[in-house]
Parts: sequence; structure tokens; C-alpha cells
Amino acid sequence: MSTMFYVVCIVAVVFAADTYQKYLKMKHQKQANDPELEKSLAKIELLEERIRVLERIVTENKHDLGHEIENLK
Repeated sequence: MSTMFYVVCIVAVVFAADTYQKYLKMKHQKQANDPELEKSLAKIELLEERIRVLERIVTENKHDLGHEIENLK
């Protein structure tokens, strides 16, 4: 193989590594500095808590209603 082939391979590896490093840096910065993402995550957490409360109310009421019907028999 010629020397030129090795030079081209080394340059390709360096460019690929640099591109990958920039990609990882951008990905990290986007996750850390996105206030809209933080707002969305907070809203999702609030909605999940509300759903948990509603599920608890629904399941407790069904159990209590079934218990009251049994007591009437």
C-alpha cells in the first residue's frame, strides 16, 4: 500500500473523531441549557402526580362502593 493511502486514512480518522467529539459536546450543551425542556419535565411530573391522585380516588371509591353494596345484602 502506498504512503498516500495511509495519509488519507489518518486524515479521515482525525476528521471522524473531531466530528464525533463536537456532536457529544453539542448534545451535552443542549441537555443542560434547555429551559423549555425543564418546564416540560416539571409539567409532566405535575400531571403524573394528578393522575396518581385520580387513580387512588377511583380505586378507593370502587372498593368502598362494593363494600357498601355487600353490607346492604
